[in-house]
Amino acid sequence: QVQLVESGGGSVQAGGSLRLSCAASGSIFRFNAMGWYRQAPGKQRELVARITRGGSTNYADPVKGRFTISRDNAKNTVDLLVNGLKPEDTAVYYCNAESYSGDYWGQGTQVTVSS
Repeated sequence: QVQLVESGGGSVQAGGSLRLSCAASGSIFRFNAMGWYRQAPGKQRELVARITRGGSTNYADPVKGRFTISRDNAKNTVDLLVNGLKPEDTAVYYCNAESYSGDYWGQGTQVTVSS
């Protein structure tokens, strides 16, 4: 059974930074890709950043240049460094793992940005 546990969320002022971390039970190399999604109140869950098994990355347009996703296959973690936070970045951030048998999700971590 796959477990994904996020950490690192919090409340920051605009312009601040956070490092979100996702720890997986077992090797993350078994997943085709891993990613971070977010869901703001009243909105649909959306992709923020994604990294493939090979290390290729893609980002949602609103976060390009501010967010950086990385993975550590030895530690089975995927991090999201978020810089230059804006109030519109406020959301619950979820870790996602893609596999041929389906997707797995963490429980989410709250990020709140005040102006």
